[in-house]
Amino acid sequence: MEEMYGYKKNNIAHNEEREKACSIVVKVGLGLIGFGIFFSFLAIVLFFDRGVAILLGWRSALQLFTNRRNYKGSISFLLGIFFIFVRWPVVGILVEIYGCFVLFGGFWPSIKVFLYQIPVFGWIYSTLHWSGKGSSSSV
Repeated sequence: MEEMYGYKKNNIAHNEEREKACSIVVKVGLGLIGFGIFFSFLAIVLFFDRGVAILLGWRSALQLFTNRRNYKGSISFLLGIFFIFVRWPVVGILVEIYGCFVLFGGFWPSIKVFLYQIPVFGWIYSTLHWSGKGSSSSV
C-alpha cells in the first residue's frame, strides 16, 4: 500500500539526498579540521621559532622545557594541547594556562620589574601596590 502512493519512492530519494548532504558536510568538516591542525602546527612552529627562541635562545628554550623542575609544566602544557585536539577545549585551555604558570613562574620577579618601568602603568601599579602597606599609620 505504501508503494501505491509513492511513499517508499519518496522516502528512498529523501534518504539519498540526506546521505549526499551528510557526505558534503563531512568533507567540509574534515577539510576544516585539516586546516585547523595545519595552522595550529604552523603557529606552534612560528611561536617557538620566533618567540621563545628569540627571547631565550635555542639552547635555553630547550633547557627550559626539558629541565627536571619544569617537567610538571611541560607535561601539563602538552596535555592541554592534547585535550584541545580531542575536543575538550575548556579543560585543555585551563591545563595549558596552568602549564604556562608553572613553566614561566620563575620569570615573575623579572616581569614585576618590567611592569614598574612602564611609564603610566608602572606609576599606577606602584601606587596600588604600596597604598595597602603604607596606610596603617597610628596617631
